[in-house]
Amino acid sequence: MKVRKEDKHGYLEREKEKRDARAEARKETLDFIVTMAVVALAVFLLMRFVIINARIPTASMEETICVNDRIFGNRLAYLNHDPERYDIVVFKFPDNEKKLYIKRIIGLPGETVEIIGGKVYIDGAEEPLRDDFCPETPVGDFGPYVVPENCYFMLGDNRNGSADSRYWQNPYVARDKILGKAGLRYWPLTDFGFVK
Repeated sequence: MKVRKEDKHGYLEREKEKRDARAEARKETLDFIVTMAVVALAVFLLMRFVIINARIPTASMEETICVNDRIFGNRLAYLNHDPERYDIVVFKFPDNEKKLYIKRIIGLPGETVEIIGGKVYIDGAEEPLRDDFCPETPVGDFGPYVVPENCYFMLGDNRNGSADSRYWQNPYVARDKILGKAGLRYWPLTDFGFVK
């Protein structure tokens, strides 16, 4: 049987088209894999060095931050300056560093913190610190606590229902255990916005 030249040429053309299609499919697959790897690496680096993600499990910061809220914290917030009083921060819990906590900074390094009748006094001042972010009038007497250098004293905004520096075995949070400053509440969407 004699193969006509046209049939042979057509066969070769079809085979070339199949090879080209397979090569294009491999190229598209490889492009997709590379793109996904770059995206995954970017997300990993962003979450490791720039952003910290926190879910709020308890009512200790209500009504500033509520149970099941989700917060992005800024890991770069304290590169050029130290944390300040009233900052809300995400940190490693001093009694179990596998857990992350979120609280408000109240006592700064070297200060003496005393709570009398629910009001917080720093270094024996006559006037207490502001507590307008607390949902109810705080109660109780605690301290005095002398905050070590490079450490901070933390309280929850819901003072009457917060397990914080007053109750921890290790009451102070070391500066290097602060992972970031609370920034953006992204869940629930109805409360989307910056945390203050």
